This record gives sequence, structure tokens and C-alpha cells, in this order.
Amino acid sequence: MSSMTSESEQMTSTDGEKLKIGLVSISDRASAGIYQDQGLPALQEWFGKALSSPWEMVTRLIPDERAAIEQALIALVDEDQCHLVITTGGTGPSRRDVTPEATLAVATKEMPGFGEQMRQISLQFVPTAILSRQVAVIRETAEHAALILNLPGQPKSIKETLEGLKDAEGKQIVAGIFAAVPYCIDLIGGPHIETDDSICKAFRPKNAIRAKTPSA
Repeated sequence: MSSMTSESEQMTSTDGEKLKIGLVSISDRASAGIYQDQGLPALQEWFGKALSSPWEMVTRLIPDERAAIEQALIALVDEDQCHLVITTGGTGPSRRDVTPEATLAVATKEMPGFGEQMRQISLQFVPTAILSRQVAVIRETAEHAALILNLPGQPKSIKETLEGLKDAEGKQIVAGIFAAVPYCIDLIGGPHIETDDSICKAFRPKNAIRAKTPSA
């Protein structure tokens, strides 16, 4: 298992806490060095554009092994104290695709709406989206909680899943899943997340909306 830690150059958080994101790419061949992983760079690029509040990330590149996936997810939440963990790969119907099973095994709550919306987005392009088995869960310990999301492995699909689909004028056609993530992180005790609205506008109820923090 390989790992790497990097930090964004961002301003100080409005509530004093920085969002910590765990990114896990699951691929037998990429983890063995047979080909270059595409999931982690795509996620790093997207978050670099989409987030306007402070954040840092911890990455893992691991094989399609259920025990290894479970171990990585538990470590990222319980030891690294990530608030959000995102996986890419291993969500299809093949025998080696075990990411959803590993994710559910470490969960304390399932969040089925995320998987439903991911498939709804992908169905705009291909009928085989119904074969995707992405799930989302919350893992809780006595002092900490994190949202864990399974995403597809292709960079184009990752972007579409996170930010949704827009028409030529930029009007939202289908909402991406990340619009709901900041409020979910609020509800489980994580830091306040602000986004670049041109990439993905975070949705919160009126009573949970804060004034945007001005850029330095």
C-alpha cells in the first residue's frame, strides 16, 4: 500500500478547523505499478478547483482486496481523523469489485441517497450505469465521524458525479453529489466547507448558511 500526504494553500478556516479528506484509489494494476493511476490526480485536481475553504488530503493507492480496503478506510477515519473519505474503483459487478462490501463493513450508518444520485447522473450517458454499485456511509467513533463515498474510477465520471451536469449556459441540469456533502459534514460535526459556486454550489438550509469568508 502506498500513501502520500499533501496540503492546499488556503486561508484559515472560519471555525478554526481544516477539512481533512482521505482519497483512496483501488486498483490491482495501478497499485502494482503496471499502469498510472488516474483516480487520485482527478480527485486532487477537482478539489483544488472546487473548495474555497482550507483543506488537506491523505491519499492511498491499494489493490482490490477487501481486507486492504477496510483497513485503509478505518485508518483514514479513526487514526488520520479524516472528515471525508472518497474511494475510486472497484464498484462494478466483477468478482474483484469489492469496494462497496468493504465500505458497508466499516459503516455505522448507510446514506443511500448518494448512490442513487450517482447512478442517476451516469444514466444520462450509458444504460450500464445500473451496474454500478457505489454506496455512501458514515463511520462513527466515540469522538469523530466521517462521510465515506464510493466514486467511479474514470476522471470524466468522477467530475460528472461530483459536480453534476450543466447545459451550455452553465445552468444545472442534474445536481452533483458534492452539493450535499458540506451540509452532511456540518451535521456530523466536521468543519465548515465553502465551495466555488462556479464549480459546485453547496446547498444548505437557510438557517445553516453563513456569509462567505472573503479571500485574502
